[in-house]
This record gives sequence, C-alpha cells and structure tokens, in this order.
Amino acid sequence: MSTTALFAKAAALVAEADGLVIAAGAGMGVDSGLPDFRGNTGFWRAYPALAEARIAFEEIANPDAFRHHPRLAWGFYGHRLNLYRRTVPHAGFAILQRIGAGLPRGAFVFTSNVDGQFQRAGFPEEAICEVHGSLHHLQCMEACGQPIHPADTYFPEVDEQACLLTSPLPRCTRCSALLRPNVLMFGDGEWLSQRTAAQRKRLDAWLSRVERPVVIEIGAGSHVPTVRWFSETLGEPLVRINPTEPDIPGRGVSLPMGGLAALEGIRSALEQRGLSA
Repeated sequence: MSTTALFAKAAALVAEADGLVIAAGAGMGVDSGLPDFRGNTGFWRAYPALAEARIAFEEIANPDAFRHHPRLAWGFYGHRLNLYRRTVPHAGFAILQRIGAGLPRGAFVFTSNVDGQFQRAGFPEEAICEVHGSLHHLQCMEACGQPIHPADTYFPEVDEQACLLTSPLPRCTRCSALLRPNVLMFGDGEWLSQRTAAQRKRLDAWLSRVERPVVIEIGAGSHVPTVRWFSETLGEPLVRINPTEPDIPGRGVSLPMGGLAALEGIRSALEQRGLSA
C-alpha cells in the first residue's frame, strides 16, 4: 500500500472516531530536537562525560545515583530540565490538538515522556497522563510527607562538559533531605505515584465516555514498552507511527516514519476529506 493510501486509511479511522487517544513515546520529541536515548550509543552521544565514565542510562536514571553521586545525577537531570524548558514543541503537537478539537469527545494524552512538551504545546493539564511522572515536578528523597510539587522555582546550573551540577543541590523545605525528580526511574521503588495516579483516574473516566476512540501512537518503542502495551490493550483502531518498529496487531495502520512527517500526512488526508486538522 502506498504512503498516500496509508495516510488516507489513517484519516478514515480518525473520521469515524468520537475521541482521540494520543499515545506518545520518546520518539515524539525527536522532531523538536530532543535526544534519543535508545541504547547507550545515542545516550552517550548526548552525554559524553557519562560515556567517558562508561555510565549507562540505567545507572544514572536510578535513585541510587542521587544517593551516591547527587551532583552527577542532578547534572544529568538538571541539564534535561533546562533543555525541556527551552525546547519548542514541533508542529505535530498542533496537528494533534486540531484533530482532537474536531472530535466530539476531544483528545487525551497518554505518554511515557517526562519532558512536559504536551503542556508547553498547549494541551490542558487535565487531559494528560504522564505514566512515568514529570521532570517538572520534585519529590523528597526521604518521603517525609512533603507533597509532590512543581520545580518552577528550581533553576539548576550545570557544567555540561562534566555533567555536574554546580549550583546548590535542591533540598526539601520540610526535612532538608535531597529532592529528586518525580520521575519513575529504573529500579525505582521510591517514586511517589500520587500525581500520575490522579491523571490515570481522569483518563479512565474520559475513556468511559468515549464510544469510538482512535489511538494515534507516536514514537513508542519496545525497549520501554509501556505506551505500546497501553495502545494495544485498548483494542481500538490503532495508527502506529514508528520508523523502526511500526508493526501492529489487529485493526489499524502502520506508518514507518517519523512523527512530524506522519502527522502532516494525516492532516493532508483529513483536509482532502473536508475535515480540518
């Protein structure tokens, strides 16, 4: 089937739907210029200091790193926080917003990304489920009872060459323990999940009201398969956008390309059907 025909098939699924589920993995941010951490090669390319020390993604994205090497751990996460704050979401986010706005039940986002890009793009907070948490929120390392809170007032200064935090470490205002991102890390039994649980409750309530949802999944790989599992579990028509792992089970459309290119193609196909996107 030609690419044009695939776009037309995806547009037909959208046209039949009353609600849009946006399921996004790390590949969603690539067109905005965010780094791809698939495998140590991509990770170390983005963080050469960690490559020189042979520290893998799973080792630094780990609560033990904050205990044993807090300035290194916050160097990594502080750099990412600064990067996410200055990144401009690509045009595909706006396309998804317009598609959702044209459906009776709107859209809801389910993402494993911790970058806050959907909020920056203008999606409402109440229509986003960040299943792995958010780097834009902090929690106490000692779980002293201090609630999860926004990182809005924390501005880390980082020596990017060394991947080290040079400004003071963030401290809990209740017990003075180290603060860490409210992000689900590898081997993480200490993540406070209340914020994400509330988001998931809102998502489930929205799904209960949608009769004909369509899922558009962007850049969700099998290395961390949370988003792919979610998409497939819904059992709804699935449009999977993935340049390296596009195969889908059941009914749907497989688009083996990047997110922005695929979304632009779907937009054009919807416009040809007389629908705005």
